[in-house]
Amino acid sequence: MAGPVFAQDAVQLVVYNAQHENLTKAWVEGFTAQTGIQVVLRDGGDTEFANQIVAEGAASPADVFLTENSPAMALVDNAGLFAAVAPDTLDMVAPQYRPTDGHWIGVAARSTVFAYDTRKLSDADAPRSIMDLADPAWKGRWAASPTGADFQAIVAAILDLEGEDATRAWLKGMKANFTAYRGNSSVMKAINAGEVEGGIIYHYYYYRDQAKTGENSKNVALHYFGKGDPGAFVSVSGGGVLASSKQPEAAQQLLKWIVGQGGQDILRTGESLEYALVGASNPALVPLDTLDPPQINPSDLNAAKVSALMTEAGLL
Repeated sequence: MAGPVFAQDAVQLVVYNAQHENLTKAWVEGFTAQTGIQVVLRDGGDTEFANQIVAEGAASPADVFLTENSPAMALVDNAGLFAAVAPDTLDMVAPQYRPTDGHWIGVAARSTVFAYDTRKLSDADAPRSIMDLADPAWKGRWAASPTGADFQAIVAAILDLEGEDATRAWLKGMKANFTAYRGNSSVMKAINAGEVEGGIIYHYYYYRDQAKTGENSKNVALHYFGKGDPGAFVSVSGGGVLASSKQPEAAQQLLKWIVGQGGQDILRTGESLEYALVGASNPALVPLDTLDPPQINPSDLNAAKVSALMTEAGLL
């Protein structure tokens, strides 16, 4: 007997995916199983895809863009290349996790943290503010991955909250004080190995390692800055439908599915250990509503200015 016939059988979406490949794969498999709509994933980086979409303009073959961090979404939005997200989809996500213009929407989130070596520091020894890491007292003691979109999103938050002069001064202090590694996992491994006392990463690198063997985090703990500090920045992973999409209805369906029960349950129960934005997150995580992050409009994060400032400081 033939299987069910879906009206969307002929529909195929192209997603430019800068989110973690396993997470997005689980999302699109669940979406396809429920709707019959096929999805082709093209995987890459936040900034890489954002610049590609801007270069492609109305000729982009992509229907949907998914990112890890919101500055790439803002870059595409500022170029006028997103369609408005369906109002009923927007209403599913709290206002602080989407831009005010409604042209894209938050699909997941991650918290900035200071990871530290428990053999050398206690939580009380951690910096009270991320801005303190520019002080000479922290010279040679901390690490970060400046070339990654993750860290650049954090700098974008500092720029938005503290202004250009303070950000420039902070980056100068960072250059003098920190040790560069490639990737948040490498930063955490260096802390665990005793190479540095601490570092700036996103929370889920620690929790993912703990959920497996814990071998790269057994000597590590996390300090949450809280109190609206720039170091308490919660980065929003975004999703948007391109205005040039040839399958706009199906593209809007995918976005709604990701922020709906199906997609958010995958965040809650899966291995990504990022925060769900609708409903409960994985119970292993510090609850999202207790983090006390700064209030930032995700569309205000300026990736181009951050890149210029970090290049000026010799970090890129």
